[in-house]
Amino acid sequence: MSRREMREQLFKLLFRVEFNPREELAQQEAFFFEDEENSMAFGENAQISGKFNKIIDKLDGIDTALNEKVQGWNTGRMGKVDLTILRLAVYEIMYDEDIPTSVAINEAVELAKKFGQDSSPSFVNGVLAKFA
Repeated sequence: MSRREMREQLFKLLFRVEFNPREELAQQEAFFFEDEENSMAFGENAQISGKFNKIIDKLDGIDTALNEKVQGWNTGRMGKVDLTILRLAVYEIMYDEDIPTSVAINEAVELAKKFGQDSSPSFVNGVLAKFA
């Protein structure tokens, strides 16, 4: 599985944060990997799960950073798809030293094109440019 495909799976898993209390995220994670559409090799599941849990641990800091960078917006007003994409990208920019900032931004824009609204790619790119 390519990094892009793994990032897409991670996005789908991270999207569940918006609809479930944090206490239930472990159960949601198990449900996610039980789904035939999301079944992968064990090593890939472990890699996605590990990164998901790292993002959850840093989620409050990521949201604070987003709220500080965007003017006229906050995480409560953002669309759930855009917010999830931004959380993933901001995690990669701030905490994942293996991923260059430009790659994190580009991949976030690609996710926005695939899953977001027409305005999502430009919104995501504009927000993430403030982190670059």
